Amino acid sequence: MEEQLGLIDLVINASITVQLVMAILMGASFLSWYMIVQRFIYLRTAREEMYDFEERFWSGIDLAQLYREGNEKAADGNAILGMESIFRAGFKEFSRLAQQSEMDSEAILEGSRRSMGVALMREEERLERHLPFLASVGSTSPYIGLFGTVWGIMHSFRGLANATQATLATVAPGISEALIATAMGLFAAIPAVLAYNRYSAKVEVFSNRYDTFVDEFSSILSRQAYALRAREKRGE
Repeated sequence: MEEQLGLIDLVINASITVQLVMAILMGASFLSWYMIVQRFIYLRTAREEMYDFEERFWSGIDLAQLYREGNEKAADGNAILGMESIFRAGFKEFSRLAQQSEMDSEAILEGSRRSMGVALMREEERLERHLPFLASVGSTSPYIGLFGTVWGIMHSFRGLANATQATLATVAPGISEALIATAMGLFAAIPAVLAYNRYSAKVEVFSNRYDTFVDEFSSILSRQAYALRAREKRGE
């Protein structure tokens, strides 16, 4: 209990500059932890929805029926994200272009791939949200804490120059409060760096799965486009 009170006293008695540094680091730490938890929940939900959609997609269901199910979900107010969003973008553009008789199979497929590419970029932006902030906290917090430490030590030695008797007890409080800034910088940086590395690896996995899905779905659409135009040429 005494150690905790002593630590609080050091923070309270620190210079204004060091206190400002501590406040910045504490705010960065709170924000980074909020974003760490928020990203954890979002990525876990995105993974579950991706697996559910993949299972539904490869179950042999009619693509038009799958698209209509998505419309019903959207009508109920449910957000459609991830792989299903990419599918809907591609299928919607495919259906629109397929109705235009002057469009050949290659043009239909190219238009569908472009729509899926745009949807893919949006999904990657959602996955990477907050990661730049975590990277910034992880890279800058130790230096901000070090600045507070250097400033606090300089303040202590300036006070020591005016003291009549220089002892360890004279400079120890000032050095201690300065070192707290370094500790707080590390406290803010370490979780942010670990979370950033972890989530960046997960985002890479998602991106690869999405890219693979775009290629596989494009192959399906390509076969359907060629079959559709072939039937039209035969007059069916």
